[in-house]
Amino acid sequence: MGIDNLRSAMPDYARDLRLNLGSVLSASRLDPAMAWGAALAAALVSKNARVIGHIAEDARAFMDETHLKAVKSAAAMMGMTNVWYKFTDLIRDSEVKKQPPKLRMNAVLNHGGVDHALFEAWSLAASVVNACGICVNAHASQLNKLGLDAQQIADIARIATVVKAVGDTLSFETNLQQRGET
Repeated sequence: MGIDNLRSAMPDYARDLRLNLGSVLSASRLDPAMAWGAALAAALVSKNARVIGHIAEDARAFMDETHLKAVKSAAAMMGMTNVWYKFTDLIRDSEVKKQPPKLRMNAVLNHGGVDHALFEAWSLAASVVNACGICVNAHASQLNKLGLDAQQIADIARIATVVKAVGDTLSFETNLQQRGET
C-alpha cells in the first residue's frame, strides 16, 4: 500500500511523521473520499512525486475518476488563487487591494464536478499547504456553512500538514543522499 511505503521511507529522526501519517487519515472524522482527496491535494501541491504516487495509489480505493480529476482541479486552482490572495494580503497599496482578480475560476464555481463540500475540503487542504490565510479562512468558513464542524475542518488541516511535512522530508533526504551527506 502507498501509505505504508511512505511510512517505511521516513527516516528514524522523522518517526513522528511516520506515526502521524498512519493516524491522520485513519483517525479523522471525515468521509474517506474527503480525507483521501485532502491528502492527494496536499501531495499535489507539495510537488513530491513519490508522495503523490503513493497517496494516489491508496486514494483510488475511495475515489472514482471524477473525484481524482476534481482533486487535481482544486490543487491547480489553489495554485493560482492562493498566490493571488497572498499578494492582495501582502500589498499595502489600498487601490491595488481593491482590484478584482480577473482570473478565470470556473472550476471553483462548479466545484470541479463533485459535491461542493468535497471540493471545498480539497481546496482547503491545498490552501493550508500553500499557506494562504485568506483562502484557508474562506474555505473553512464555507465548509462550516456546508455542515462540517471544527474537528472535521481541523482534520483536513492535519492531513495537509502531515502530507506536506512527509513530502518535504523525503525531498530533502533525497537531496542530501545525492550529495552524499546523509
